[in-house]
Amino acid sequence: MSSRDLFGVTEADPPVLVCADLQCEYLAEGRKHLIADGDVIMARCRQLIALWRDNLWPVIHLKRIAQAAWFNPASNLTNWLDDFKPRPGELAFEHPLPSAYSSARFAEYMSNMRSMRCVLLGFSLDETVLSTVVDGFHRSHRYQVIADAVACRQACVGDVASYKLVVTKVISNFAGVLDSAELIGASGRLAV
Repeated sequence: MSSRDLFGVTEADPPVLVCADLQCEYLAEGRKHLIADGDVIMARCRQLIALWRDNLWPVIHLKRIAQAAWFNPASNLTNWLDDFKPRPGELAFEHPLPSAYSSARFAEYMSNMRSMRCVLLGFSLDETVLSTVVDGFHRSHRYQVIADAVACRQACVGDVASYKLVVTKVISNFAGVLDSAELIGASGRLAV
């Protein structure tokens, strides 16, 4: 007998995959928010989104549309990267501030979902991922961040790896943090 909560969700139900800010802006050379290890992170994100799509599990896309000089929403740099464009049946939410909860539609959607688990990957670890996880924590929403499928921009001081480690450590106070190998067991099935 599987463990089922009062709302009918079982631990065996796959978590919702939340793809944060997989936009052209973060890979454009010379831009302030350039992701240094974008190719490595994108490969892992491709693997995970393919797993979710192949199994017809739920996928949510987040898109940052900040109104600032460095993030022009009219530019094609705010477009999703080709491999990560939402497909029919996948939800997409635009958020003006770092937290996805700054989108009224996203906040309402999440508040109406019961006992949902979310696996979070993508760019903007030090902005969107961090602030969404903290906001979600305060709303009793459960998130898991995939450490080898998230990236952040070059820090002002120090190297990217050290900066990412510090941000990930902060996130671990509000959400689970695991690698994709821990998420996907040896059998190729979800281990969470």
